Amino acid sequence: MILDKIATLLKEVKGLNATNAEEIEALRLKYLSKKGEINALMADFRNVPAEQKKEVGIKINELKQTALERINALREQCETAEDNDDTVDLTRTAYPIKLGTRHPLTIVKNEIIDIFSRMGFTLADGPEVEDDLHVFTKMNFAADHPARDMQDTFFVEQNPNDVTKNILLRSHTSSVQARVMETSQPPIRIICPGRVYRNEAITARAHCFFHQIEGLYIDKNVSFTDLKQVLLTFAREMFGPETKIRLRPSYFPFTEPSAEMDISCHLCGGKGCGFCKYTGWVEILGCGMVDPNVLEACGIDSSVYTGYAFGLGVERITNLKYQVSDLRMFSENDVRFLKEFEAAH
Repeated sequence: MILDKIATLLKEVKGLNATNAEEIEALRLKYLSKKGEINALMADFRNVPAEQKKEVGIKINELKQTALERINALREQCETAEDNDDTVDLTRTAYPIKLGTRHPLTIVKNEIIDIFSRMGFTLADGPEVEDDLHVFTKMNFAADHPARDMQDTFFVEQNPNDVTKNILLRSHTSSVQARVMETSQPPIRIICPGRVYRNEAITARAHCFFHQIEGLYIDKNVSFTDLKQVLLTFAREMFGPETKIRLRPSYFPFTEPSAEMDISCHLCGGKGCGFCKYTGWVEILGCGMVDPNVLEACGIDSSVYTGYAFGLGVERITNLKYQVSDLRMFSENDVRFLKEFEAAH
């Protein structure tokens, strides 16, 4: 009799028990799924005499409701028990996710920032998508300067009638210096870290994007001697107290006089090796006194104030410290390469 089957299943359902989510799901499948035992009763329902269909239908619905309530109650008990489980260490690092490591460029960038911060420089930031006015014009670049050419610069929008309105990806962080100078009055002492872009072929020694840190100091009576002392302090903090520097005359549109700075090779101590091409010296940055034209273009009186600026590539310094032979490795996100720097921070 179908009523006997219903009574037997009702007794079973009321006595259901489970200790975990897997067991509860197994009970749900056994009694409430499409192929479960309660649905199987519906196959026998068609054979029930007409005068009993109402009674049997009510009993089946009561059985189904009882089974649903019992399984839900078991599920709530299980969840409450898990919440109250004191054996779970909520402060434990998630497993099996492994902790990451700082990128080598970030390690070196932070070290450079820390050195200059201790010398009184503050951080300044600016947009990566810039206009020609701040990237080139206010930095004393002539209208026909080769750096404005598509071969060197990524232009987002070009205006043939007025190059100062061109929109581009900044090719150096000097644009940040221009924005600070036009909105602030000396004394100004800043460093500008950031990513820059140049339209170059990607090789082991060059990339279309890289990272720079530029510095600027403007005040009354700032001299080239001040610049040299700051750079010497930086070199010795970065590469060791025995490091020597030398300044070679160079040219940059935004500084006059301009120089490139070399450090004594920290691998051979200046004696000469393959890394320094047996010269004993390695170039690390460019620098110079801020051109008066730049000061005037940014609203600073060049008859009252002077200043110096310098710029260095983070990838260059990272290569010197860790001897990474291929610049492309910095942007490929190979975890095997990145894991080599776990002990560097």
